[in-house]
Amino acid sequence: MPDLKLPDPLARRHLMEGGLDPQKARAYGEAYLAAGREIEAVDFLAMADAKEALIALRTAAIERGDVFLMRSACGALGEEPTSATWSQLAEAAVAAGRERDVETARRLAKATA
Repeated sequence: MPDLKLPDPLARRHLMEGGLDPQKARAYGEAYLAAGREIEAVDFLAMADAKEALIALRTAAIERGDVFLMRSACGALGEEPTSATWSQLAEAAVAAGRERDVETARRLAKATA
């Protein structure tokens, strides 16, 4: 779908509630990714069952130390991160200077150990 216009928040909510066919959901997810809006892409990618894109987002979350993206991607995949994954994410968060994510990831690593 060339030049797919991203919906405003209300239209996005209506799209999510009304359901989309997987192809259109994937197109919206990819459009959000292209716009650098990963969190908003997750729901559309989940609707499209785009596991490879969600796995890529999970990997990006680990590399950047992004707890929120990790939770979103894993939730869409129906997974729970392991203690080792949270620890790895915490170390990346330290390197990125994401102090709040460091604290949260370390707490989650202990809780899942």
